[in-house]
Amino acid sequence: MPNESNEWAVLDDLLGMVPETVENGADQRFAFYGRCSTEDNQDPETSYRWQRGNAEKFVSEASIVADYFDIGQSRSVPWHRRGEAARLLADLKNPARGWTAIVVGEGTRCWFGNQFSLVAPRLHAHGVQVWVPELGGRFDSRNVTHSMMMSMLGGLSESERQHVQQRTRASMDAQVLNEGRHQGGRAPYGYTVVDGPPHPNPHRASDGLKLRILSLDVSTAPVVQRIFRDYLAGRGDKAIAIALNREGVPCPSAHRPQQNRHRAQDGWQAPTIAAILQNPRYTGYAVFGRWSKHEELLDPDDAAAGNITRFRRSPTHRIVRSKKPAHPAIISVDTFTQAQLLRRQRAGASNRTRAKLERDRPASGLRPYLLSGLVRCDGCGRKMQAESVREAVYYRCRAKTIAAGSAALQDHPRTVNLREDLVIGPINGWLASLFDRRHRENTIAALLATQNTDDTDTHRHLLRQTVTDAEAKLARHLAAIEAGVDPQALVAAMNTAQADKAAAEAELKSLPKIQRLSDTEIRKLIESLGDIRAVLTAGDPADKLRLYRALNLEVRYKHQQQLAIVGATPCGVSTGVRRGT
Repeated sequence: MPNESNEWAVLDDLLGMVPETVENGADQRFAFYGRCSTEDNQDPETSYRWQRGNAEKFVSEASIVADYFDIGQSRSVPWHRRGEAARLLADLKNPARGWTAIVVGEGTRCWFGNQFSLVAPRLHAHGVQVWVPELGGRFDSRNVTHSMMMSMLGGLSESERQHVQQRTRASMDAQVLNEGRHQGGRAPYGYTVVDGPPHPNPHRASDGLKLRILSLDVSTAPVVQRIFRDYLAGRGDKAIAIALNREGVPCPSAHRPQQNRHRAQDGWQAPTIAAILQNPRYTGYAVFGRWSKHEELLDPDDAAAGNITRFRRSPTHRIVRSKKPAHPAIISVDTFTQAQLLRRQRAGASNRTRAKLERDRPASGLRPYLLSGLVRCDGCGRKMQAESVREAVYYRCRAKTIAAGSAALQDHPRTVNLREDLVIGPINGWLASLFDRRHRENTIAALLATQNTDDTDTHRHLLRQTVTDAEAKLARHLAAIEAGVDPQALVAAMNTAQADKAAAEAELKSLPKIQRLSDTEIRKLIESLGDIRAVLTAGDPADKLRLYRALNLEVRYKHQQQLAIVGATPCGVSTGVRRGT
């Protein structure tokens, strides 16, 4: 007899039709998936419990037979690059996996952006259903509303992440600006991190938490001071690193290996010196935001592969400095400013000028090589190396250091030697001849013309213009604040303008005052020197070394003709060697 409650039962059975019913998941066996990030100090155990609790309320507890839970993974990381999510995707191919559907505790925790649209087809291909609390049940790919909802969840997840990042960054900026608070991370070389006062948050203070502050490391702070002192004395980054390695001073990674496991303890390097010289925290002020994270596509041709995080230098308006000193200073602000001005000046110098900073060494009481770095072998074009042989200085070029197969090896002797004193005498004689009666008028005219073409005035004018522009920006910002603009929105811009003004004013003070000599004063100065050749011959070697550098002296030695061609600014002289002059 037909079932009176369902008059279609017999007909449905004959036609093989299955009526649609409301799904409750009672006949499914579920795998639970969840995720938590430890970036914002989330407790993995607590996060797992509440997410799984949400899933158990959504489907029966007995229906969940497997767990996949990622810890410390950002939601922006694609599923195939998360540990547990990748394991879940791999288990899809296993017929004996034991579950036929997956359930999540919160959709925004599990999918980001368009990730769901990339994962759902793989799950559907293996006959696995997806149950999402925000949908109130199973995801139906044929339901347009479901697809729209999951796209919205991905967008909300991305928006939430960005809002959290912005709020966190704004809070940290305010803490650094107003309180000078240390924001964590490895302490700069020269400092160590110690416990400070109780945490300002009452709940955290009640748990015994304290603020972390920077304290001087008495063993390394003097090394930082020495690095700045040597740099301002004229030594380059590489020269400073070589000296520290020679003296056996441990590099930062060797001094504190537990904090630098990612670095080799192989001694000081020039980039390490540069990083110390450019770190403003040594002035005692808290500085935050000098580096920032940027996400780049892992594979530009495959956006689904996700992003990878890179660190880059932040633009100046993103850097925040505390209003007052936050920790003990190792160097003064003035010393740091001088070092930055010197780096900026050297940055515009030629490679040749910068290379001299690394080659030059202090005389240490020994006779300096007067032509070090100035002599080149005409056969191969390389600089000849200075050596002392039986109290005489020679400049040598050895063939064994030339690359094998080079054309320069064909006519190059095994060793090319040039004795220094055979060249210095003619050079001093040529310099003295510029001031004899026959050439004096031309020399004086050239000196006067050089004074008139000095570019220091132009540089001074540009610096004054920078100060004026910075003052105008500050005035506009103050006017905007008086008009009702939120001061916090202009803090970074005002800091940048103030820093530009201070740097330009400091550089203006450091510029030498140009004292131009008149024609009469130059003549009196030349006459007061008397015999200039005798003065050069008897002069201090260090003074002569500076003179030759100032003249941009260049010596090219032709070993076949035994001829040294000397060039300088603005003219030169040729001299024979070993056979007289």
